Amino acid sequence: MALIKPATYSVISPPLLRHHPRGTHYYTLTSYRRTVTIFTAYRSMKHHASPSLPQLISSANVLTGERKIMETAIDSSYIVGGFFVSLLGFVILSVLRRRIGNSVSRSRKIGSGSSSGVRSRSNSTGGDFRRQFRSADADVLIVGAGVSGAALAYALGKEGYKIRVIERDLTEPDRIVGELLQPGGYLKLIELGLEDCVEEIDGQTVLGYALFKDGKSTKLPYSLEEFHPDVSGRSFHNGRFIRRMREKAASLPNVKLEQGTVTSLVEDEGTIRGVQYKTKSGEVMQVFAPLTVVCDGCFSNLRNSLCKPQVDVPSCFVGLVLENCELPYPNHGHVILADPSPILFYQISSTEIRCLVDIPGQKLPSLGNGDMAKYLKTTMAPQVPPEVRDAFIAAIDSGNIRTMPNRCMPASPVQTPGVLLLGDAFNMRHPLTGGGMTVALSDIVVLRDILKPLHDFTDTDSLTRHLESFYTLRKPMASTINTLAGALYKVFCASPDPAMKEMREACFDYLSLGGACSSGPIGLLSGLKPYPVSLVLHFFGVAVYGFVRLLLPLPTPKRLWIGVRLILGASGIIFPIIKAEGVRQMFFPASVAAYHRAPPKKNWLKNIHSL
Repeated sequence: MALIKPATYSVISPPLLRHHPRGTHYYTLTSYRRTVTIFTAYRSMKHHASPSLPQLISSANVLTGERKIMETAIDSSYIVGGFFVSLLGFVILSVLRRRIGNSVSRSRKIGSGSSSGVRSRSNSTGGDFRRQFRSADADVLIVGAGVSGAALAYALGKEGYKIRVIERDLTEPDRIVGELLQPGGYLKLIELGLEDCVEEIDGQTVLGYALFKDGKSTKLPYSLEEFHPDVSGRSFHNGRFIRRMREKAASLPNVKLEQGTVTSLVEDEGTIRGVQYKTKSGEVMQVFAPLTVVCDGCFSNLRNSLCKPQVDVPSCFVGLVLENCELPYPNHGHVILADPSPILFYQISSTEIRCLVDIPGQKLPSLGNGDMAKYLKTTMAPQVPPEVRDAFIAAIDSGNIRTMPNRCMPASPVQTPGVLLLGDAFNMRHPLTGGGMTVALSDIVVLRDILKPLHDFTDTDSLTRHLESFYTLRKPMASTINTLAGALYKVFCASPDPAMKEMREACFDYLSLGGACSSGPIGLLSGLKPYPVSLVLHFFGVAVYGFVRLLLPLPTPKRLWIGVRLILGASGIIFPIIKAEGVRQMFFPASVAAYHRAPPKKNWLKNIHSL
């Protein structure tokens, strides 16, 4: 209720209206109007004939009644106001008590001589930290020199920042994933100036995908007409690609790569100031920087100290290298919708083809006693295209079988100042769609553009405010690829449920329709059109397409029930993934306050033809 400031009069009795000793009083609007009415009546009686005794008694009764009404209203206002003031005071005291308690607890931990045993996140530097931090070793400290770490080191080094990179092993990696870069990721390489890293490593051009199911196949080319002829997907040996990126980063005079194992983060008063690590010779060292970026991969040993990751392992990949064979569709990734789960083929050199067999769950057939080889030959080999079947069996017989768990982890923003998670240490999705490197490179472009206007990283508050926008600005690309990977894997896996069988069949036939039904989804998968709304529309387009097919030519109760369950199943697949990604950040990023702290976006896509 609005409050106003009325005239300074009491309503006790007419003679006292003129000489009331009090200052101003605050009444409700209704009470004020009644006061003015009574005062007006009194002045009218004063300037006219003297009132009779009955009139005075009547007026006194009116005044007494009005006084009681006003007193009741004032008492009610005091009661309600007192309640809300008390509630507000309780909330403020609770917040202050919690902050004071956390501050005392933090001070005790930092001041403790055995803090390394108490705190899993970091070692405290004690009272001499301020002196050390004033002479920081670098502007940005990067933990890990994989795809994310090496690309970030080069991107920030080009901007003139002093970069320090600590990598556990600087020898060339040997992995069975991270070997396919989507066209959207290649565009990010161009933005970062790293496009030459896919050259001189016998990398192969990827122009699209081919999908196989029950002896049928369909070709899904990338929509590259509006881009420079050099823009396409790339496939290669992961280790060769990372070696080239490390060499490119180390070529900058202000970037230093060092081999060492980071054991903990260094924290001072709630802010990460650097890391402690062991050198190759075993010496324990500390290095300080105003910003530490942790990108030490999917097996990160620092991630748990910065957030509460929700890591899921839905399946494992079994990796093989096929030789002396050709794929049915050259320069295309091949996806076979096998039973129980998909098989991938793509070239990684001019003479080698990578094969990844997905096995659901975390329990694999034994490699040692031959169960794995038997499973691959008897269950998976009959479902492989005839063109590569002999090479597939020969690769099994060679004994060079490798496995790797497929991890999924939604991005969890880090609330600790002075540190940022990046790459697989920050966010993972199923590698079925080969989108991991595209997301990582996109994140680096976003982070570089956010940091570019900052000239002083030592202002922790300003740095933290700018970094908050990173988690929202990365969403269009990251959430689109993450959601698509999770949804496609669940649809492509075989299921005994008739509704999910129909969903799988509908997905294959929907993509086979061509036109927008194929170019739309492949644009999402390639990272060229990262639009979450388009993803949802196409996903439910597949579900509706399957539902309508079930009703033709004549609907029956059984087919109608399967169709309803198909729609419900599709909702059960995609909505939990969207919830994990964040509905607001994914579809309404402009409604997030941090979104508007970012620097203006560059319209680089329009100028891509000039490259």
